[in-house]
Amino acid sequence: MAHNDGFRPIDRQECLRLLAGVPVGRIVYTRQALPAVLPVNFALDTDTSILLRTATGSDLARAVGGVVVAFEADAFDAANRSGWSVVVTGPATLVTDPAEHERLLRTGPRSWIPVQPDSSVQFVRIEPAMVTGRKLAAS
Repeated sequence: MAHNDGFRPIDRQECLRLLAGVPVGRIVYTRQALPAVLPVNFALDTDTSILLRTATGSDLARAVGGVVVAFEADAFDAANRSGWSVVVTGPATLVTDPAEHERLLRTGPRSWIPVQPDSSVQFVRIEPAMVTGRKLAAS
């Protein structure tokens, strides 16, 4: 007998659609051999990869180049007891191509902290190797 915990799985396309509608998520990575979770604003690129903007040389930029990370975003309505959660797992790479960097300066995520010179901005791309999600609907 299947256990019904009130959640239903959602497919990859719906997960990506939901991600596109929220401005903040959390990246899960390893820092000094320990798990780290960092809330970040993000954007989806045209290929559905997740883009983060950080300072060049930041702890995040140093930790994620070429490693597998997890990224999670969600939205909940406590009053209605409904919501969703999406987790993306995949390799994170630093954008090093100058033309791609210039494009992302124009189209990528905007920083919520005081703006730094463009030369000190680093973009992180998370390739969505695995995308899972679940939705809770009010009963």
